[in-house]
Amino acid sequence: MAKSIAISAIMGSVTSTSLSHTVGAPVVNRPSVVAVGTIVWLGSEVMFFAGLFAIYFTLRSTSAPLWAFETSKLDVWYALGNTTILVLSSFTCQFGVFAAERLQARATGWKPTQWGMVEWFFLTYAMGAVFVIGQIFEYANLVSENISMSTNSYGSAFYITTGFHGLHVIGGLIAFILVIGRVFSVKNFTHKEATSAIVVSYYWHFVDVVWIGLFLVIYVLK
Repeated sequence: MAKSIAISAIMGSVTSTSLSHTVGAPVVNRPSVVAVGTIVWLGSEVMFFAGLFAIYFTLRSTSAPLWAFETSKLDVWYALGNTTILVLSSFTCQFGVFAAERLQARATGWKPTQWGMVEWFFLTYAMGAVFVIGQIFEYANLVSENISMSTNSYGSAFYITTGFHGLHVIGGLIAFILVIGRVFSVKNFTHKEATSAIVVSYYWHFVDVVWIGLFLVIYVLK
């Protein structure tokens, strides 16, 4: 009888210790699979644009007189204004992320300090759209200056590098619309929706950084 009581006491102690250890065990915070996947995918995009830069530099190294002549037709100040709009859109995008992180989907007032993710992302979308429209007008002007993709190697390099970037900007604009639409399609804005907004911001910041590199190479170091 005494032996049974001792065994029961030991088992109870072990069980209590195990339970208290389980309850007190630290929670493992694993990174979002979506965020990790986006970062890995952006790594592949870095390699893609690295190839475009390599094409541009290679063609420029073999056609220096042509580059000197054609780049004189570029409107650097126009491109700088367009670049400024795109760079500023990164800041508005990040403000939208801050709102998403505090789970504020919509504005609580008319002041920008009271805006939610939707309002900041709408503004970012508008600025990105202005950039794309500005690039279309620049293309039209360069075509009037006899610079097209089939004119020479400079035209091919210019339109391929800037054109692929423009397509990435349009992809970002579509992503903003999808994220904003998702807010209106759910009843409650949760961390799941916030994560979608955050990964879209990763992509948009990447697109902005790539354009800064293109602007320096094409317009400043021409």
